[in-house]
Amino acid sequence: MRKLALSDEILLSVDKPARYIGGEINMVEKDLSKIDIRFCMCFPDVYEIGMSHLGIQILYDMFNLRDDIYCERVYSPWVDLDEIMRRENIPLFALESQDPVKDFDFLGITLQYEMCYTNILQILDLSGIPLKAVDRTLEDPFVIGGGPCAYNPEPIADFFDIFYIGEGETVYFDLMDEYKEWKASGEDRVEFLKRAAKIPGMYIPQFYEPSYNDDGTLADFKPIVEEAPERVIKQVELDMSETYYPEKPLVPYIKVTQDRVVLEIQRGCIRGCRFCQAGMLYRPIRPRSLEFLKKRAAAMLEATGQDEISLSSLSSSDFKELPELVYWLIDEYRDKGVNISLPSLRIDAFALDVMSKVQDIRKSSLTFAPEAGTQRMRNVINKGLTEENILTGAMDAFRGGWNRVKLYFMLGLPGETYDDIEGIAVLSDKIAREYYTIPKDQRNGKVNIVTSTSIFVPKPFTPFQWSPMNTKEQARDKRDFLLDKIKSQLNSKSIKYNCHDADVSELEGVFARGDRRICNVILQAYKSGCIYDAWSEYFKYENWLKAFEDNGLDMDFYIGRERPEDELFPWDFIDIGVTKQFMLREYKRSKEEVVTPNCRAKCAGCGAMKFKCGVCVEDAGQEA
Repeated sequence: MRKLALSDEILLSVDKPARYIGGEINMVEKDLSKIDIRFCMCFPDVYEIGMSHLGIQILYDMFNLRDDIYCERVYSPWVDLDEIMRRENIPLFALESQDPVKDFDFLGITLQYEMCYTNILQILDLSGIPLKAVDRTLEDPFVIGGGPCAYNPEPIADFFDIFYIGEGETVYFDLMDEYKEWKASGEDRVEFLKRAAKIPGMYIPQFYEPSYNDDGTLADFKPIVEEAPERVIKQVELDMSETYYPEKPLVPYIKVTQDRVVLEIQRGCIRGCRFCQAGMLYRPIRPRSLEFLKKRAAAMLEATGQDEISLSSLSSSDFKELPELVYWLIDEYRDKGVNISLPSLRIDAFALDVMSKVQDIRKSSLTFAPEAGTQRMRNVINKGLTEENILTGAMDAFRGGWNRVKLYFMLGLPGETYDDIEGIAVLSDKIAREYYTIPKDQRNGKVNIVTSTSIFVPKPFTPFQWSPMNTKEQARDKRDFLLDKIKSQLNSKSIKYNCHDADVSELEGVFARGDRRICNVILQAYKSGCIYDAWSEYFKYENWLKAFEDNGLDMDFYIGRERPEDELFPWDFIDIGVTKQFMLREYKRSKEEVVTPNCRAKCAGCGAMKFKCGVCVEDAGQEA
């Protein structure tokens, strides 16, 4: 029986002790005497968020298929346990073995959201691992970062030994095999990093040096050892139906954010929304085969006992075999009490037919993401959705019995006017008006419209990476303006308005497009008590302002200016396939309000063709 790292007394004194004991259904246990490599996978947020992340489930399963590797997990301790561990000098531990994280060979941290950056330092600090990579010795694990935020690794570069640029199924085992050879060689820590630098997709920050112009912009960024490449190329899984995917996902003891089986039906997107980083990073779109998906769905539902399965994709409607998959799931599992969740689905006749079969209409709501309130702005962002599409979809849903609609928009989009913002209120009201054209005796009660806005944050590797971002003052002014406009609508009592915190978005914008000088700001903020910045009740804005001031950096430099076309970006050394020239062309098209067709309608020459897979080769008669 495993000995727990925390005493019963401590476990009984903290919120949700099941976060820390492991032992979940399908947890992997191995004999440590037969293991060559111990890998601890980390999600730097609370357990309920981390356990909902599909990427870790995939890598956990993949690593543990090898007899010589044992992959375990760790998440950020919640603030109550954090305080106890510091006071009692309890080292952070992995859930499976309950052993200290410091005893592992690798600590792999997934980087999903910029506002988790101080939690990375919390993980390292509680583990007893030096915060800066250059201070680590042979006694410390190698710290690896991966995930979407790794595509601009510079604001956290000092804290990582390695960044893995690309999809985890591709070259991780090459890195593990290199580690075993290095371990037997007796070489020092730097020599392993030089070995790692030769593996495609591996970025070793300490082997590169930035220099800056007098105006603070990046002048040069170059490798300083011969093993480090000039450009790091994103690694892409070419065949999504001949790769790793868990058949026995972990099942938590407590309710987590995504408490269901997740079936990733495809990776990537054809849509080309100019604000969407994921749509660019994960190009080209690569569907999984119908047979693969059926087998995995059956295996996961059997192994977990879950009563819901979610079909995961950036745009589910673009999966060509979606009707066949969904109707198969309905036929197989509807009578077994399994719900089918379909996020990222365009509302059309098929979607409504499916949802009427898999959802309780009286309890469920439909989600639309127009992103902008006017057609002009939807053209600017290349959303590819017309007002007619939205109103027709809503009306079809209302006739089908739904009366709850969620709408998602962004404030602060490039080129936005106050007329565009007012358009959000007007469109919300138009949808409500559609509902009331239905005869009263055929309605399902009152209509309920929830309109939510987030603050637009320009991200690297998008056409808007050159764009300025609204200040928090501008964002608050626009939010207040929109609220007034919603209140003035005919159906204002049917519309509820939710909005995002402008202070947090401001910082997210700095981290998203920051450079290596931001590392010391994050370090100071962490030492001043900043963790769980994504949680509004723990966000310490004043501490962040002081950290920027003390380090002589101005947030406005990073978010307040339109960047020149020829400016060197901190992430330009990373090659994601999609070219900077394409993104600049798309930025210019946005200013002209010109729409670019989706990848299946017409190739726009983005550069992803270099990977020779997915949608890029569909017309050549090859399988994606």
